[in-house]
Amino acid sequence: MWTMDISGRGGAPAIVGSGGERNQRPHAIVIGSGFGGLAAAVRLGARGYRVTVLEKLDAPGGRACAFRQDGFVFDAGPTIVTAPFLFEELWDLCGKRFADDVALRAMEPFYRIRFHDGAHFDYSGDQERMRAEVARFSPGDLEGYERFQRETETVFRIGFEELGHVPFARLSDMLRVLPDLLRLQGYRSVYGMVAKYLRDPRLRVVFSFHPLLVGGNPFAVTSVYTLINHLERKWGVHFAMGGTNALVRGLAGLIADQGNLIRCDAEVAEILLDGRRAVGVQLRNGEVLSANVVVSNADTAWTYKNLLPQRARRRWRDRKLERARYSNGLFVWYFGTNRRYEEVLHHTILLGPRYRGLIRDIFRNRVLAEDFSLYLHRPTATDPSLAPDGCDTFYALSPVPHLDSGTDWAVAAEPYRRKVEAYLEATLLPGLGKAVVSQRMMTPADFETRLLSYKGAGFGMEPVLTQSAWFRPHNASEDIERLYIVGAGTHPGAGLPGVLSSARILDKVVPDAVALV
Repeated sequence: MWTMDISGRGGAPAIVGSGGERNQRPHAIVIGSGFGGLAAAVRLGARGYRVTVLEKLDAPGGRACAFRQDGFVFDAGPTIVTAPFLFEELWDLCGKRFADDVALRAMEPFYRIRFHDGAHFDYSGDQERMRAEVARFSPGDLEGYERFQRETETVFRIGFEELGHVPFARLSDMLRVLPDLLRLQGYRSVYGMVAKYLRDPRLRVVFSFHPLLVGGNPFAVTSVYTLINHLERKWGVHFAMGGTNALVRGLAGLIADQGNLIRCDAEVAEILLDGRRAVGVQLRNGEVLSANVVVSNADTAWTYKNLLPQRARRRWRDRKLERARYSNGLFVWYFGTNRRYEEVLHHTILLGPRYRGLIRDIFRNRVLAEDFSLYLHRPTATDPSLAPDGCDTFYALSPVPHLDSGTDWAVAAEPYRRKVEAYLEATLLPGLGKAVVSQRMMTPADFETRLLSYKGAGFGMEPVLTQSAWFRPHNASEDIERLYIVGAGTHPGAGLPGVLSSARILDKVVPDAVALV
């Protein structure tokens, strides 16, 4: 059943809770062990379900898995925590304290944004420092900055606190919030909203890039996503000591303590139906598992297109899935160095010579441009244990088009990596070429084959207004009874707060276990 001890507590792996009492409880199957799936398993376990999490890979985490090689630890995907209370809630449900299992460190500044000419803006949780940074770039924009901050607080209150954990099951749910969306000018793009308040072109970039963190085009996604600005300001930006995968190990420990299972190397081939009701799954190896409810944390388009027959789908048919708009792809170069770069912060965003043009090439033209922008993650700035003594762990992430670009990544990956390396060596990491002692890459092709992401998109469907809330695949499937969706591809969307909130919504849409006894 297990190939490793995922509880982080040492000792031999065990199959937990295989006795009669466990088998008498209603069974919930969770497909995928990303943060959405793990959070769903904890919540269902707390409500009396016997839960089995099925993971395709050899360890839990999905996009949040970790690569360990040559003494370096590389978090594969998410690197920051912006709403710690969503994790604390899960520990509370199990009668435990989050802080006993996971240590968070606040980032200050949150990140440094470096422009192509070498100028930089330190994005901070300290409002006086932020005012000073804005004034350093454009004193005339201070008033507009203050008004923008007040606006994002209002958007956050409605978009996250009031609607982020509410299911949009009926069109009437969407119509009910339409007046709020109009009042918040949700029809504007994030960039359009920022430009309404700030005149300096560099500040417009600083305060509009956040949608890229969740797979959105700042010039196209609804301005509701400006709530990310306030979310960071309200709770801060944190890093989990031991890497983001420490959160995965902590959640896996909660699931084990509930008497429930995570099975790795267990890829689901099909969701089994009785009429229009989900009744279990069949694994790739032919094994059949029955269930009272099925929750999919797999990519939403992949779930509907590959795990369910088209005859059973009314809304999410193949043609609709193919015509939907998808988020960008991701090129990620993970590398370890035999020296430390002490002057480099934990989080750095390096902007290329173009902003609007590059984003257009990624999302609209779908071409792999010659230039790029990067997110550089140096976790050893905070936790040196993630590399051997005297060494640094990094990853450099570049947003790129998804696989509709036609890019042959088997050919393009290494030349692209060399360009990234040369750029970093010329800017922040002198001598990088000779310092790299361990490395690996992930491309959109890997996202498709390894993570089963449709079109190799890094964040599922693009979060434009017409693919948000009611228009997004619902948390309770519109097509199949007793099938539920969590993760980036459903409401409220991508990013750790989004996927954890999607699991929170299950409390409203999945019946209590006692109702199924």
